[in-house]
Amino acid sequence: MKKGSGIGLGIALGVAIGVATDNIGLWIALGVVFGSAYETRILAKKKDDEEVQE
Repeated sequence: MKKGSGIGLGIALGVAIGVATDNIGLWIALGVVFGSAYETRILAKKKDDEEVQE
């Protein structure tokens, strides 16, 4: 997973939901938050897995 791809995915989903609910500003912001949290969780899990293997 490349750095920043979680945020990009979150923005894309936020725009889609924002258009559907007619509240783009809110959902873009929430998409950034959720995408960042997802990316952080995935990277932390990957780091833990690498430490276990060593």
